[in-house]
Amino acid sequence: MLLALVFVLGACTEKNKIPVYAWVSGPGEATDEDLAIQFLDLKEKGVDGLMYNGGHDPKTYERVGKLVKATGMEFHTWIPTMVQAENPKLKKEWYAVNGNGESAFEKPAYVPYYKFLCPSKEGVYDFLSDLYGSVADIDEVDGIHLDYIRFPDVILARGLWDKYGLVMDKEYPDYDYCYCDQCTSDFKAKTGIDIKEVEDPSKVEEWKQFRYDLITSIVNRLTEEVHSKNKKINAAVFPGPTIAKKLVRQEWSQWNLDAVYPMNYNDFYLEGPAWVGEMVKEEVDAAKNGAPVYSGLFICPNPEKKGSERDPENHGLLPEEIGAAIEGSMLNGATGICLFTPGRMTDAHWEAFEKAIYQDYSLK
Repeated sequence: MLLALVFVLGACTEKNKIPVYAWVSGPGEATDEDLAIQFLDLKEKGVDGLMYNGGHDPKTYERVGKLVKATGMEFHTWIPTMVQAENPKLKKEWYAVNGNGESAFEKPAYVPYYKFLCPSKEGVYDFLSDLYGSVADIDEVDGIHLDYIRFPDVILARGLWDKYGLVMDKEYPDYDYCYCDQCTSDFKAKTGIDIKEVEDPSKVEEWKQFRYDLITSIVNRLTEEVHSKNKKINAAVFPGPTIAKKLVRQEWSQWNLDAVYPMNYNDFYLEGPAWVGEMVKEEVDAAKNGAPVYSGLFICPNPEKKGSERDPENHGLLPEEIGAAIEGSMLNGATGICLFTPGRMTDAHWEAFEKAIYQDYSLK
């Protein structure tokens, strides 16, 4: 009878556990044994699936995928989309151009890796389709996870202004993409507007919509490609969707995805953990065809130093905040959460996390 009771209680606890995913990168120099230990540890802590960033080589995902699947976790391949480093498969003229006529390849905005491709180039789609299609062919892969599926930030999140020494009170040409000949000529053919002759392009709603649609077209075409392999497709997106549209031209509410993973990183927006739930409510309402929403949570790696840490990318949820962020996400309709990243979690985070994920939020 005691064994039966333990079994029942265990089953109830597991039934009440919310779905948890995590963004993880690797494998680097890790051995199979190292990876197996890492993945088993995450599984035992309550993680149900990984969004795994391992480069472009399908063989890497085959190797890592076997180890992830052996633990019983899901395996999604986290591969950046529009941001691509120099690659012999990519022509220099396929990179996006800002309002000053500068190529993102030659003069990337903000940081050196911000080499964004232009979504109007058919060669860009072909490159991405081949990349994701080859990875989706791997048996161990459950899904393709898109990231950087957008334009560069035309306006940075408020919490990042000081870091880059900028006041982004409006759209500036240095960070406004894409003004390549194909984008501007296609837009003129569609609307009759020569955007290069407009004094303030940020006032032209058709120009914004044109660029939203360029990204949406790529996503929905990639969805068809990945689905043809009988695999799922999802994406890391900006919060909102209002914020996503305003900051990075990302109208993800029109994307035919199997799930969305909004990066509800409250510290980037100078907000507290309650803001996470507010965003989730908007996101659940906006997700196309009722796609599940997994609330992305940004973790503070050194809680004791957060008050003195100047770089906002080292901020994030404290151990005493993570429970509120999880609860707010679930009470506002999230299907689950996703951690950025488990490697940033302290023992105190894990303790608070465990209490929060084994709750039945439908009763609250």
